[in-house]
Amino acid sequence: MTFAADPTEYLPAGHERVALQVAYNGRHYHGWQCQKGAISVQEKLESALAQVADTPIKVVCAGRTDAGVHASGQIVHFDTPNTRPMRAWTHGGNAKLPDDIAIQWAQVVPEAFHARFSAVARQYRYVIYNHPMRPALMDKEVTWNYRPLDVEKMQQAASYLEGEHDFSSFRAAACQAHNPVRQVHHVKVYAASNYVVIDVRANAFLQHMIRNFAGLLMTIGAGQQPPSWAKEVLLACDRRQSAATAPAYGLYFVNAEYDTKFALPQTVLGPHFLQTWLPETLF
Repeated sequence: MTFAADPTEYLPAGHERVALQVAYNGRHYHGWQCQKGAISVQEKLESALAQVADTPIKVVCAGRTDAGVHASGQIVHFDTPNTRPMRAWTHGGNAKLPDDIAIQWAQVVPEAFHARFSAVARQYRYVIYNHPMRPALMDKEVTWNYRPLDVEKMQQAASYLEGEHDFSSFRAAACQAHNPVRQVHHVKVYAASNYVVIDVRANAFLQHMIRNFAGLLMTIGAGQQPPSWAKEVLLACDRRQSAATAPAYGLYFVNAEYDTKFALPQTVLGPHFLQTWLPETLF
């Protein structure tokens, strides 16, 4: 056996490591991770792949998502002793998956690749439907905010959240991360038709971090606090000083980035329904 990227995980002799990109609607799932007595995305994916491989499969993802959270660009990897054509993993896997989970591509990767530990950045988008009336056809796919949101003020506030900081004010009480410091590369706020999109890229995230960003930015966008409040909350390092956590179902995992040496396929960022309104450069 040889070491993979994570020293606690081995790539057994005779096994092949395969990476996948997976999209899913998290509405009916209790998050990504397998849980006793609850339906998870991981459970459904492992079951489908095991049927293709004719052997149990264990997958590792780039970033675990909570109950109700969606993904358009989740990256996973798994090791298998049974070689299959990539088409078998994509088409065969999708035939075994429920309609709200889909494999986008599959590729053999070297043993040094690890979906979680090789990722150099992750990107999420939080999607808000900003309209006086709730969106029946997008139920549980976007967050609805009936108050008019000032995107310019939200962007001013978002700039305080960029850089390397202690993000204790934006972590869940149950967050198990040992260190609250994260490097946030950008927080951008876009207006797109009736949507407001919060786009966040960072090296890693704390539990509920983006949903807490969204709660704070919507509070500022609605005129209930000034943009400078974002800096006050950040420096307080106290979750009690911030706004309420925004709902899960507006959140999408859209991308995980890796060293170009792994040559993973480059795909369009999601969610797909925003492509009608957002500039092409964002996809």
